[in-house]
Amino acid sequence: MSDVTVLGLGTMGQALARAFLKTGYKVTVWNRTVGKDEALISEGAIRATSVYDAVQDSPLTIICLLDYPAVLAVLEPIEHELSQRVIVNMTTGRPDEARSMSAWAVTRNIDYIDGGIMAVPPLIGTEMAIILYSGITENAFEKHRALLKTMGQVRYVGTDPGLASLLDLAMNAAATGMVGGVIHAMTMAATEKTDIVDFSNSLLTPYLNAIAGLIPHFAQQIVSGDYTANVVSQLSQMSIGLANIRRASRDVNVSTELLDPIQALIDRRIAAGFPSDEFSGVCEELKLSKKK
Repeated sequence: MSDVTVLGLGTMGQALARAFLKTGYKVTVWNRTVGKDEALISEGAIRATSVYDAVQDSPLTIICLLDYPAVLAVLEPIEHELSQRVIVNMTTGRPDEARSMSAWAVTRNIDYIDGGIMAVPPLIGTEMAIILYSGITENAFEKHRALLKTMGQVRYVGTDPGLASLLDLAMNAAATGMVGGVIHAMTMAATEKTDIVDFSNSLLTPYLNAIAGLIPHFAQQIVSGDYTANVVSQLSQMSIGLANIRRASRDVNVSTELLDPIQALIDRRIAAGFPSDEFSGVCEELKLSKKK
């Protein structure tokens, strides 16, 4: 018997298994494609020759595959062997997929926990990795909390199976928007033969860290619905500033495709009669139910 089984040995799956091995846990591994387990076996992992043997080898199974259909394709053939076992699904997917997967597990007496990994593989096993968990089987989660902490910071966010996925995707949405702005900034700066490495280290990163300090302020405004409380910068001012950024970008032959949708949202909110709003006010323009 091992302490934990890891199904799926892509880059992330290998990182998860390796974190357990480094901490001294006995780890059973299995992958649909033969050969991906060789490095882990050399580091002490136990090879399972079938998915059935893999889940039978430990009380906790962690699965990390390409998508939810792949998860079902692996688990459905052995569903009768999964009864009263704990499955933690680290596969990236949508909240509705997580809820459907949980419902599938409930009817088969499986303790199902959904996970959202807020880290890249090299950060797994460190405090910089944050992993979100949700599911109706909170007792099963608590039973294995200590082991799960091996992979990174543990955050149980609620009994709704889809909540970890929702928050995971929301945080990645924020990261995507930020990185998009970063790439645009670097592209602009590079047109004047700027040292991009120095620019990013000495100017861009400190500036973005300072801007990140406004996140709790925006959150409070969204909760209260008052986007004019303690305003740092009004939308009317931001519209002019962003228009200048876009004009300057085009002047140096840099596309404004990443910025144009933001300008449209700001201007739409202003046209709706809210020029004095903070930027957080554009959240009202993002609500699809409002547009129906």
